[in-house]
Amino acid sequence: MKLAVYGKGGIGKSTTSCNISVALAKRGKKVLQIGCDPKHDSTFTLTGFLIPTIIDTLQSKDYHYEDVWAEDVIYKGYGGVDCVEAGGPPAGAGCGGYVVGETVKLLKELNAFDEYDVILFDVLGDVVCGGFAAPLNYADYCMIVTDNGFDALFAANRIAASVREKARTHPLRLAGLIGNRTAKRDLIDKYIESVPMPVLEVLPLIEDIRVSRVKGKTLFEMAESDPSLNYVCDYYLNVADQILARPEGVVPNDSPDRELFALLSDFYLNPTKPPVPTPEEELDLMMV
Repeated sequence: MKLAVYGKGGIGKSTTSCNISVALAKRGKKVLQIGCDPKHDSTFTLTGFLIPTIIDTLQSKDYHYEDVWAEDVIYKGYGGVDCVEAGGPPAGAGCGGYVVGETVKLLKELNAFDEYDVILFDVLGDVVCGGFAAPLNYADYCMIVTDNGFDALFAANRIAASVREKARTHPLRLAGLIGNRTAKRDLIDKYIESVPMPVLEVLPLIEDIRVSRVKGKTLFEMAESDPSLNYVCDYYLNVADQILARPEGVVPNDSPDRELFALLSDFYLNPTKPPVPTPEEELDLMMV
């Protein structure tokens, strides 16, 4: 099974991806996580350091693919999750999507894909140009990480459009949204009324999720020394269980930009006010 995780930049995709990868490993699956971001920090919370990238390794081998071995590019992370970082070109030069393609090409030549039950692509931000949408060409499911905010849902809508486009040529499905560190989900609910899609999980505003990124540890590793965090791990295990059940998923019909802008803006400009009870209703409540 191949998964592609997308979402607005800075929304917590990598933290979410790493914890889902560990959750899948906890369910007995052999997992490979591929970071598709020039920052090459997708797997940081799994390994605790910035591992060398595919591009670094190819440069050191003068781009002789035949001289690259699996152990040169695949690093073992927490929970037995294997990790690869694609890397990227220098800023302002080249195409990051091309690097993703070269990463997949190299891993196929190494027969690495055949060894795993689940391969998870953690993809750069909300950039859905043809290059960074490339992992969708290989994925069975896309998962979108969002929060209860305007910008994240606007990005989610653009990603949904990419899923719809890629689904024309191969059996890609959107597994659903994952709300990350959000106190409420009312705007998420308003969005999915307009663009129907599943919500896999909504994680509350838990500070330890943010702290885990700084510590370079997954929530599962932190829970080993602080069992009070086990309840946070259950959120990721729930997502893993849903994915392993191979959900039907959806081919989303994204909302046109102007309509979505109006929908989300209206939420802020004209918030729904709770109904004011009549005196009779108040009296009934007092009697109860």
